[in-house]
Amino acid sequence: MRLAAPGPSPQKQATFRPCVRIGAGHDKGTGVRVGGSGHKAAHIEFPPMHKRKRHLRAPVLLKRCGGWRPIVARDRRPFLLCHRYARRPTCPKGNPEPDYPKRRGCSTRDVGPPAAETSRTMSTPTPDAASNGLTYREAGVDIEAGDALVEAIKPAAKATTRSGVMGGLGGFGALFDLKAAGFTDPVLVSCTDGVGTKLNLAIDSGLHETVGIDLVAMCVNDLVVQGAEPLFFLDYFATGKLAVEDAAKVVRGIAEGCRLSGCALVGGETAEMPGMYAAGHYDLAGFSVGAAERGKLLPGTIRPGDALIGLTASGVHSNGFSLVRRILEKSGLALNDAAPFAPGQTIAQALMTPTRLYVEQVLALHRDGLLSGAAHITGGGLPGNLPRVLPKGTKAVIDGPWVPNPVFGWLAKAGNVATDEMLRVFNCGIGMVLITPKPNLVMQRLSELGETPVVLGQIEAAATSDAAPTLEMVVSPDFAHA
Repeated sequence: MRLAAPGPSPQKQATFRPCVRIGAGHDKGTGVRVGGSGHKAAHIEFPPMHKRKRHLRAPVLLKRCGGWRPIVARDRRPFLLCHRYARRPTCPKGNPEPDYPKRRGCSTRDVGPPAAETSRTMSTPTPDAASNGLTYREAGVDIEAGDALVEAIKPAAKATTRSGVMGGLGGFGALFDLKAAGFTDPVLVSCTDGVGTKLNLAIDSGLHETVGIDLVAMCVNDLVVQGAEPLFFLDYFATGKLAVEDAAKVVRGIAEGCRLSGCALVGGETAEMPGMYAAGHYDLAGFSVGAAERGKLLPGTIRPGDALIGLTASGVHSNGFSLVRRILEKSGLALNDAAPFAPGQTIAQALMTPTRLYVEQVLALHRDGLLSGAAHITGGGLPGNLPRVLPKGTKAVIDGPWVPNPVFGWLAKAGNVATDEMLRVFNCGIGMVLITPKPNLVMQRLSELGETPVVLGQIEAAATSDAAPTLEMVVSPDFAHA
């Protein structure tokens, strides 16, 4: 801490006593270092608590200097320090009493000069002088806006609490009790993902309410295909300048996704980074942790003859939006134009339909022992995701017809995108594939859950037992253009 004004000239400066004991309630041996231009530093030590009263009988007298200097100790209690000729109060080491009347009840909160020196002007920084310095807000970071965001999202985050959560928002880390959540021998499963360039559509259209659901879905859908129950979620929100209202909409969407998935939003990071993003832009990342009892992870034993059952997608979900935006630009349509593929909606509203959450359906079937595997169909489509869960020596054969969502037909036609390209970029209407040895029971159970499942095909043996898993699809060339 720098003192407010320069001190006396060096030729007149006397030896500065290095230790002035001040009763501030700190442990012995601790202190604060103070100094200023033209002056030696002093180490201010504080007495232990059991000796505090002896040092608080009167204020420290620091006299015969050109002015008093206010200093704030670690416990935020102000006291006064001069530059020269310090004298000490009574202390256990026998230092002399200061030559001024003792005042009862004095503490470091009201330390001041004796009456004879009250007319001297304190060298305190003026408000005008302080205002000349830069602030964090002037540099582009608004701490108050960040605090306002935290307060705005607290109710939504609180609504996601579940068994196992310990504490709330505001700590340095989130705690979770697996035993309280009902696990006995759990294996943790973790996932991270983002929303991608779908955020550009949210920013351009001003529709921020559902991208948080996308963020959660991209993570928890990956958890459940491994048989794990989502437990908690954290998010990362980064922007150049924090717009509290828009950010709150995003985080409330995240909380809603967590609530629908049965996991708790236990924390996150809001990063305001001037110069890193264009005005109004932001980015998102999500992190989810789940758990499954040891021995109940997926995939299990997948054999030839197992059926492939598809769960329908709500739309494009959160993959391939760089191509979507390019097709939209080529079509000449604007975001607020009527969607040719979704009656009653604008293009922005239809494309911003959030990613489906498959947590309830997959976990319900897994708990009933009906699944041998599952695959979340994201970037890479069916060819890039289904083989990831298959063992060597097997292949997935898809020959069952299904009708893609209308949006995929429009994208294929407007962008003149080939069927093979559509299948390896988009989900084309299938957001989750279930692998089961008991297809009839699975179809019945899914119908009870309100699903309209599609039988896609089956698992077959590959040519050799050590062959890498593959996918064979039998579709018409104009499949995606339907």
